[in-house]
Amino acid sequence: MRLKSKKAIVTGAGQGIGRSIALKLAQEGADVVIAEMNPDTGAQTAKEIETLGRKALSIPVDVANQKQVQVMVDQVFRAWKRVDILINNAGFDRPAHLLKMKEEDWEAVLGVHLKGTLNCIQAVAPHMIEQGYGKIINMSSVWGKSGAVSEVSYSTAKAGIIGLTKSVARELGRYQINVNVILPGLILTPTISKMAEKYQNMIIENTPLKRIGQPEEVANVVAFLVSDEASFVTGAMVEVSGGWNM
Repeated sequence: MRLKSKKAIVTGAGQGIGRSIALKLAQEGADVVIAEMNPDTGAQTAKEIETLGRKALSIPVDVANQKQVQVMVDQVFRAWKRVDILINNAGFDRPAHLLKMKEEDWEAVLGVHLKGTLNCIQAVAPHMIEQGYGKIINMSSVWGKSGAVSEVSYSTAKAGIIGLTKSVARELGRYQINVNVILPGLILTPTISKMAEKYQNMIIENTPLKRIGQPEEVANVVAFLVSDEASFVTGAMVEVSGGWNM
């Protein structure tokens, strides 16, 4: 119970990595806000958390919308009086080759991933500064470091999250707020399960551990980084990729 009585917000926690993170934090003793655009999947994750004996709030929110994010955070503080942990996990993808990429797709992907991460940090940071304590984890990707064909907007957004993390870590460190970024590799999420097997195999072949990762394996790293066991870790870029693209 490393996170006993802590209050956490996890964005995009209706499925995949976000859901696994939310459940892991609850298993470690935290009460969790499910900030999820899909109210049905968000409510389902909240129910699972409550079966673990922890409190849960399911709040539909578009993280790319600054006003919606602020309303969500205000609601959390009215209910729980504090937020100790913020996990910026919400995201999606619209793959396209460089010359065929549409402006609206570029803006939508960067809006959720990069602007959404910034929106949530800006909404929560003043409260964490007042507390003199906080843990923020941003979710990037190995493609944010290496780039990828047909993934210009996604890779750009994920690279931006790395830079954002390091800048925020420098600004908030004086308040004892730890800010780190995780770079998952090929993880078995609903999106990856729909990827053509030949593309999965190409990535697996270039992965030293020769397999797809599980969402729980990312969640385990998150749980460590937001615990006091990682109290002297900030601005770190942690790959959970089986060695892919190292």
